[in-house]
Amino acid sequence: MRSLSLLAAGLAFAALSAQAAPVTYDVDPSHTYPSFEADHMGGLSTWRGKFNRTNGVIILDRQARSGTIDITVDINSVDFGHDEMNQHALAADIFDAKKYPTATFKGRFTKFDGDKPEKARGELTLRGVTRDVTLDIDDFKCMMHPMEKREVCGADVSAEINRRDFGLDFGLDMGFKPKVELQIQVEALRRS
Repeated sequence: MRSLSLLAAGLAFAALSAQAAPVTYDVDPSHTYPSFEADHMGGLSTWRGKFNRTNGVIILDRQARSGTIDITVDINSVDFGHDEMNQHALAADIFDAKKYPTATFKGRFTKFDGDKPEKARGELTLRGVTRDVTLDIDDFKCMMHPMEKREVCGADVSAEINRRDFGLDFGLDMGFKPKVELQIQVEALRRS
């Protein structure tokens, strides 16, 4: 009887240890779109755009309340829904995509509510300039993906940056405001 109890305790411990291990998730590029809102003409309107190609890896240990984020965004995939603006955004006076074809975010989860991440802090590199950025994580959820048959996690993420800090000065001399709101929908599949 005693050996049966020890075996059961050992199995329970093994199960808990397996759950406590960090899990690696690959960002799903077909369900992840960093989008942004920026001022046009000093308050005349708000321009909205997104990037259509993103990849990366998220490592998350929900029990230990820790993890890392490593994301790369393809600047050439910028999409304002306006062909001329898309082309201009790639030019040297805005994103300068020939010289800086990607933007990256590398950071760590810094705040949890139970086992759900609420904030992350890290370094955003854009146009060759790196600055600290804090991400607010909302609506975080993990579930079994009905088609992929493996765990998927998703969230809505937001942040605010000053584009001047990254050398994105286009239009500031004409009164455009430098504040940019980032809104990011992200889904990531557990690596099998």
